[in-house]
Amino acid sequence: MCLIEMGMPKVGLDRKPLLDADGRPEIAWIPRPQISCAQDIAEGMAIRTDSPLAQDARKGVMEFLLINHPLDCPICDQAGECRLQEFSVEYGNAGSRFREEKVKKPKNVVIGPRVTLDDERCILCSRCIRFMKEVAKDDVLGFVDRGSYSTLTVHPGRELDSNYSLNTVDICPVGALTSRDFRFKMRVWFLKETKSFCTSCATGCNTIIGVRENTIYRQTPRDNPDVNDCWMCDYGRLDFHYISAPERLTAPILRPAPRRISYTAALDAARGLLTGRSPGETAMIVSAKMTNEELFLASRLRELLGVQLCDILPRQGTADGILMSADRNPNATGARVFGLTGSLSLAPGARLKDVVEGVGSGKIKALLVFGEDPVACGLSVENLRNLDALVMTSLLPNGGTELAHVVFPSAAFAEKRGSMINGKGRLQRLNRAVNPPGDARDDWEILRDLIQICGGGDGLQTIEDVFKNMAAANPVFLGLSLSKIGDLGLDLSDKLPSL
Repeated sequence: MCLIEMGMPKVGLDRKPLLDADGRPEIAWIPRPQISCAQDIAEGMAIRTDSPLAQDARKGVMEFLLINHPLDCPICDQAGECRLQEFSVEYGNAGSRFREEKVKKPKNVVIGPRVTLDDERCILCSRCIRFMKEVAKDDVLGFVDRGSYSTLTVHPGRELDSNYSLNTVDICPVGALTSRDFRFKMRVWFLKETKSFCTSCATGCNTIIGVRENTIYRQTPRDNPDVNDCWMCDYGRLDFHYISAPERLTAPILRPAPRRISYTAALDAARGLLTGRSPGETAMIVSAKMTNEELFLASRLRELLGVQLCDILPRQGTADGILMSADRNPNATGARVFGLTGSLSLAPGARLKDVVEGVGSGKIKALLVFGEDPVACGLSVENLRNLDALVMTSLLPNGGTELAHVVFPSAAFAEKRGSMINGKGRLQRLNRAVNPPGDARDDWEILRDLIQICGGGDGLQTIEDVFKNMAAANPVFLGLSLSKIGDLGLDLSDKLPSL
């Protein structure tokens, strides 16, 4: 479809360009259309992109592409974002001159755990083959048979199970490759799209979240040359279903007799449990999945309550050399910026054992846990039962919420605004795509209210107010605001020399 008319200047015996009556070079036009994406630019080259020859060539190519293509746009998942459909409207004919029987090819073929293939729709562009070979480094796709009977398939004994397989769905210009997770669930033109980024590891791939009626249907990569280009891994792409899980916490819980209470009553109960304690009796575990604004307020609450032991839960995996980082926490850098990992000389999580020992010995009588499961942090059920006060925020029930004295339901990454710093020191911005369920709130709102009710008065009303206070208190964010971060983020690596 990128056919053009191309030519070069005519030259005389003296090797100088021949000029016409108007003094312009005479062009020797090549009689056949040329493929523009395969041409190197040369001095004096002349190009016609919309000449009658180029238009006829594109119409001819479109006719060939549609000869065996099924007319199933009304039921195709690609409808609404299909390049073939768009080009057909622009260059196609109203009818077809093809009177033979269309070639039938395999339909609804599961070629991997996350991808389904409809070979009849394939136009043999080979984008998916090139991606898997050149980018994902897993040469598993290829063509078999010849002519009109060529089909896309996986190599014998293999399947498309790469952690980057869903990128082939993104780059497929038709509906040949479809996501099994998104297939037949929603028409794309009904989706409201929100720019955000993935919080499944420290890379922070830029994304677009597709939402309808407060439900997330898909998460796709957004182009950012400084972070992820236009790709993302399947793990991060599909790591959003927990947001709409039926077991989501939607109201504060008070124990020992488990019951739902109002948000105000939960704050009063938390104040009674946390205030009036000696320094060192309270410990804190925060999550490196929290935003900078939330971590900033957590550091202020730590100072207010005299907390001496504080740390994050490290999440380590294996880096794949493409996009997935070994650090599965999206904002461990932010936690270190605000001093919530003990000290810069200690690795994140190094002080968790001190928290466990302090709770076990009875030295620590109160524990604040934000966004983590204390059992996963090394605390046993017996340890937690011995605490005088366990106050938590959480999205889902876990080993700690079953024993906590007060539990505040919090918001997921797609339900709040804020910023994080990825593993390479890039500041990026989250945007709210859906609203949190029930009485769940942003962690920054819960932290602000805890600070206020524990005696550290605060006038913060919006996330912009929090960022303004954070920028005034920490030189890393000096002169910045949420709006200045922009859609592609800002590089702060030069401001983080010690990290």
